[in-house]
Amino acid sequence: MNERVRTFLRLEHLFEKVDYFMPQYDPWATRVAVEALIDITAVTARSDLRTEIAKELDRNLAAVERIASQPGVDPNALERVLKDLEGALAGIVSLTSPIGQTAREDEFLKGVAQRSTIPGGACSFDLPQYHHWLVQSPERRQSRLDHWLQDLRPADAAIRLMLSLARSSATPRQVTAVGGFFQEALDLQAPAQMVRVALPGGSSRYPEISGHKNRFSIRFMTIEPRLRPTPTPDDVEFRLTCCVF
Repeated sequence: MNERVRTFLRLEHLFEKVDYFMPQYDPWATRVAVEALIDITAVTARSDLRTEIAKELDRNLAAVERIASQPGVDPNALERVLKDLEGALAGIVSLTSPIGQTAREDEFLKGVAQRSTIPGGACSFDLPQYHHWLVQSPERRQSRLDHWLQDLRPADAAIRLMLSLARSSATPRQVTAVGGFFQEALDLQAPAQMVRVALPGGSSRYPEISGHKNRFSIRFMTIEPRLRPTPTPDDVEFRLTCCVF
């Protein structure tokens, strides 16, 4: 529901992509991991990202401390969350360079990034050094990737923690989109960080969601073979979670 969380979601997606492909033996998997890493360096090039993460961690800490005295709160679980948030904040504060600077300033990786903007530009005859590195042992490739990721990992850990807390902050409820459309106003005193929509597996419909701090709307689209998706005219039951943390 705000650009800060959208940025965090994009980075979470890219970090998960890196972590999935990085340990694999196949050089093609390493290529995918490097492409995701290059995308991460582009997103983290924003000079204010470190400040944005620190502010959001501070806000999360204040939210956890506010609920500490409420009845029914598990003190052990609360202590674990506080410890995790404090550790994540310490990791961000301890960074001595901008997030992602190690990868952004690496000449080898810069060369790959520049050629990757051209369709097929990262092939073996265009980047022989890259090809040579890709056929090295998985351990050597893993070591180089770990080096590039070293000043990105604190941001990775902080973002995953904050999104996990947001996702688990509310209980899903069953609602109906009448004629395939659903709209709801948001509480300005407790603004939602994100909304989550769940449909049964194998559904032929998918949601298109738009929103801002005041309200959000969901339009369900129907997938038609070989045709453009169209808005469904049917009522659609789904599970909705408004994540406020």
